[in-house]
Amino acid sequence: METLTPRPRRNTELGLLVVAWIVGLGAYWIVDMTMTDSLSADFTTRAAALVALPLALHLVLRVRAKYADPFLLPLATALNALGIAMIHRLDLPFEGKDDAGRQLLWMGVSIAVACLLVVFLKDVRRLQRFTYLSLLLAVVLLLLPLLPAPIGVSINGARLWVNVGFGTFQPGEVSKVLLAVFFAGYLSTNRDLILLAGRKIGPIQLPRAKDLAPMFLAWVVAIGILVTQNDMGTSILFFSLFMAMIYIATGRISWILIGLTFVAVGGVLAYMFMGHVTRRINGWLYAFDETTYNAVGGSYQVVQGVFGLASGGLFGTGLGQGRPDIVTYANSDMILTALGEELGLIGLTAIVLLFVLFVSRGMRAALGTKDGFGKLLAAGLSFVVAIQFFVIAGGVTRLLPLTGLTTPFMSAGGSALLSNWIITALLLLISQNARRPIVTGPMTNEDAEARRRPRLWPTRKEADEA
Repeated sequence: METLTPRPRRNTELGLLVVAWIVGLGAYWIVDMTMTDSLSADFTTRAAALVALPLALHLVLRVRAKYADPFLLPLATALNALGIAMIHRLDLPFEGKDDAGRQLLWMGVSIAVACLLVVFLKDVRRLQRFTYLSLLLAVVLLLLPLLPAPIGVSINGARLWVNVGFGTFQPGEVSKVLLAVFFAGYLSTNRDLILLAGRKIGPIQLPRAKDLAPMFLAWVVAIGILVTQNDMGTSILFFSLFMAMIYIATGRISWILIGLTFVAVGGVLAYMFMGHVTRRINGWLYAFDETTYNAVGGSYQVVQGVFGLASGGLFGTGLGQGRPDIVTYANSDMILTALGEELGLIGLTAIVLLFVLFVSRGMRAALGTKDGFGKLLAAGLSFVVAIQFFVIAGGVTRLLPLTGLTTPFMSAGGSALLSNWIITALLLLISQNARRPIVTGPMTNEDAEARRRPRLWPTRKEADEA
């Protein structure tokens, strides 16, 4: 028996982690020295935590997944550390405020969960057994905020949180991971049925009517979230996730056109009959109108963020030298404008490139793995990060209406950070499966049995003929 052994590249990961620590801790140090002329009392403790937490996951990967992608962990660490540095900068003008400390605590919890996933899950393909259980859990989590107080919590009109005793938690953040697992399991198993040709209208091949049921259900769920929880961002994210994964599974543009039709119809109805959607759209279209600017829930937040980006210019005002603290929710919804103001267009472009690299490494893992479930799950999870960043970046720059989504890894919020580190752990495991050694040699009895099993996905020719 002969093996083709790739390089583990854990030393590469460690070297890149050092760079990520320098960037994150350097930003934290600059903030302290600029705003207070001295290091904060807990700087050493927090610096040690920022180093120790990713290092712990790195050591776990050395033992349990030594062939995992070497870039994902450093990229996530750099983004997380930069976010904590900016949250700390936004804390300083307000005496007694310590959102950065809470975010660091959540980082510890999130990385601990990621370590447990790497240790005990081993192979992501095991999750395919829980396809429908994942859907059930996702629905239950989405319904929890609708329960009456003290369980369900409404903040600024949106029912997205549940009370967990010591604070609030947003279960929808975990639901997006569970839905990705469900979509990957369902589509990998039923792709041959979905690919069966329906009616052809011009160059567009429409699917059969009964195959539209999952898409219609996803559309109804997205609109239901929008109606019951007043959350435009989550509904966009969930429906976009389904659209992306079904297109990846089938490669047919007809699904995208049908999905866009559903989006257009739902968007028009929401604008006409849902007040919070109307305010969001008007705040986008008429942001600089005086009436819209001064209205409750109007465009004040967006306009102040745009002014902050403009004042940052190309090089930025410098960390700690701008006024991002005057923007509402600067440490969560608008953290990109705070970073853009003080780091400038160059710094913000560097952050965009970090996200591009993270998503591309996730897609690389999807391309490298051989099983259909892993391909779809890696692609779906990567798309979750991509669409979330795109929607929030478009919102703060007025390319799109502002939604309630947060910037992955960077915005203040424990539930969002937890889901992002879970996504990172799953992508690491999928990349481990893609890059681990390939055993070659004489065919064993197990190999022969595997050859006799039907393929998970038919070829395009077979599907078209069917």
